[in-house]
Amino acid sequence: MSEQKTNTTAPLFTKDNLMWMGIGAIIIILGFFLMSGGKSQDPNVFDYKEVYSSTRITVAPILIVLGLLVEVYAIFKKPKAN
Repeated sequence: MSEQKTNTTAPLFTKDNLMWMGIGAIIIILGFFLMSGGKSQDPNVFDYKEVYSSTRITVAPILIVLGLLVEVYAIFKKPKAN
């Protein structure tokens, strides 16, 4: 009468892909965390070194781009063949 069809396709992302996605997300979050801040205690004083530190201007954006590259790798990584 009615036939049941089973879906036997493999999952889109494997455990390995999800692990790499998590690593990429952590790297991106770390980059945003390093970029945040820079608020002065006195709003009338501008501290050039605090706002334009090398961590906020150089290291944090590099970490964010690196995290995005890890995410792209995680999405395109093919599962290992058994």
